[in-house]
Amino acid sequence: MNTQLSPLNRQTAAVNNTYRERVIQFGGGNFLRGFVDWIIEQLNTETTFASSVVVIKPTASGSYDQWTEQEGLFHVQLHGLQDNKLVTSCELITCVSRALNPYHDHAAFLALACQPDIRFIISNTTEMGIAFVRSDQLSDTPPSSFPAKLTQFLYQRFEHFQGAEDKGCIILPCELVEQNGRRLKQIVLQYADLWQLNAAFKTWIETSNQFYNTLVDRIVTGFPKQDSQAVLERIGFNDQLLVEAESYHNWIIEAPSTLNDELPIAQTKLNVHIVDDAEPHRRIKVRILNGAHTCMVPLGYFLGLETVRQVVEHRWLGDFIHTLMLEEVLPTFGTSDPMLTAFADAAWNRFRNPFIQHRLLSIALNSISKFKVRLLPTLTIYAESKQQLPHRIVFAFAALIRFYKGEWAGAEIPLNDDPATIAWIREVWQTAANTQSVAEQLLANQQLWDQDLLNINGLHELLSNYLARLEEVSHQLVVAAKTSVDERAALAASLLESASRHSR
Repeated sequence: MNTQLSPLNRQTAAVNNTYRERVIQFGGGNFLRGFVDWIIEQLNTETTFASSVVVIKPTASGSYDQWTEQEGLFHVQLHGLQDNKLVTSCELITCVSRALNPYHDHAAFLALACQPDIRFIISNTTEMGIAFVRSDQLSDTPPSSFPAKLTQFLYQRFEHFQGAEDKGCIILPCELVEQNGRRLKQIVLQYADLWQLNAAFKTWIETSNQFYNTLVDRIVTGFPKQDSQAVLERIGFNDQLLVEAESYHNWIIEAPSTLNDELPIAQTKLNVHIVDDAEPHRRIKVRILNGAHTCMVPLGYFLGLETVRQVVEHRWLGDFIHTLMLEEVLPTFGTSDPMLTAFADAAWNRFRNPFIQHRLLSIALNSISKFKVRLLPTLTIYAESKQQLPHRIVFAFAALIRFYKGEWAGAEIPLNDDPATIAWIREVWQTAANTQSVAEQLLANQQLWDQDLLNINGLHELLSNYLARLEEVSHQLVVAAKTSVDERAALAASLLESASRHSR
């Protein structure tokens, strides 16, 4: 922190807008700041939306002190291409009125539910966030899971306003989960049953609250560590909540067109669309763009790469991922629609944005559940339609399983996933007799994949083969540990390229 710069708050920044608190946001992480809050800022500026956001801390760990110190203010710095020229902009976001920690002040969390103006509830708690935790109780202060907190919040609102129809909420989950709105609603109703809440509450949830499926797309890389000093000096404040993102953004909301009456997107030039069916948009984005991201992570890490841009510019891995997208992902859509190729080309150009340092370890969060959502459908469709396996995707799958061993070439890997998942996969690696056994146990775990992957013809054999090759690569890199960094990087690339071609 530069002590010569002014602290960022509403007095130092001369911000005195006082919008009504109408939006509740579960989560205050990089993505929500650089995407949802940025969009709400545009709505406040360009339309009569005039709404403030209250940020709710969704987990017990970590601190939201910076939100309080900066009184909800932060900057979003955007980088992108405009007329083939690199363009940078930086905007102060003022729409967040306060942050609330329900673990420290649960009464304030419940009091928020009693504010009459609250209308929108937005969340991004990762793919793992929309889950039912049976141990959560209505009496918890607060419950552990996001859906349980939401149920508690909505029940408090129902009770306070005696089930008034106009006090329901519009819920817009941003988690990358298929049919996220419908899934979240199902879990809320599941908690209503578990907690034996009255039937009138369930009716109110069904008739007075709208849970809409959404799809979000923007690369938000977070605090620009490499050139933070220059950025902070340019904006003139010590902004510790500053986030960096690409200029591109896209938000698909599956809802009636009447939602425009309350969320006036149509009055702006934002790339936000209210559509009848979000599923086609979701499949394209998740399987092409996000699928490529998940494939990159372990292989890029094994090569010593740190960012998406480094991956796509790498001599071997860049071509590997690009070919995977064009030859193994696109054919599974069953159409030659040029829109698919155009989307893949646009995604590839976004990966190459020189301003966006999208770190692989950030993408690595919850990679097992991401593989299930992003790549497993492609793998199974390809296998069924082509009567053969997509070798590049299977190799990326093997790399992911090897990644979760928790070490590579003698160095520890900082895994970030469900602790039980990490522990189980590590135990498999420690106790399995060989890579055939590792592959068999991973593929047979229906709790991870919602199906028995041993039923996919040839997958066990090919995956075992690739795992064995990756083990050999790791061993050879340990042997070569005393070589120079450049020599070791070249060796890693050569060995991984060779391993990826094995048994083709």
